[in-house]
Amino acid sequence: MFNFGKKNKKPENLKEVLAYIKGLEKKVGELSETVKKLEKDNKFCFQKIGIVRYNPFSEIGGNQSFTIAMLDNQNNGFVISSLFIKEGNRVYAKAIKNGDSEHALSIEEKKAIEEALKEK
Repeated sequence: MFNFGKKNKKPENLKEVLAYIKGLEKKVGELSETVKKLEKDNKFCFQKIGIVRYNPFSEIGGNQSFTIAMLDNQNNGFVISSLFIKEGNRVYAKAIKNGDSEHALSIEEKKAIEEALKEK
């Protein structure tokens, strides 16, 4: 009845039961503090990700170009676009704040942000 995953002997009297409950209260308090810290820290982790693959030029086959949006809980983060062209590969990055950018966004970048915003 009082094991909760430990191999302790069962409490034999009220004093032992109360001591056990006091120990549980301490553990619940510690877990509560840990959860609060994780919730606070998690706000700034990337939680929303959107990826769009596409072919920007009809003369090159395949959807080898892509845009990825990575946003935190506040919809801040960045988009990275990789354009595959004959001469090589071009990579662009733009900051995102509150789900938007101060730089002009391509159609694919807007789509990647929309996909990321659907995550949560």
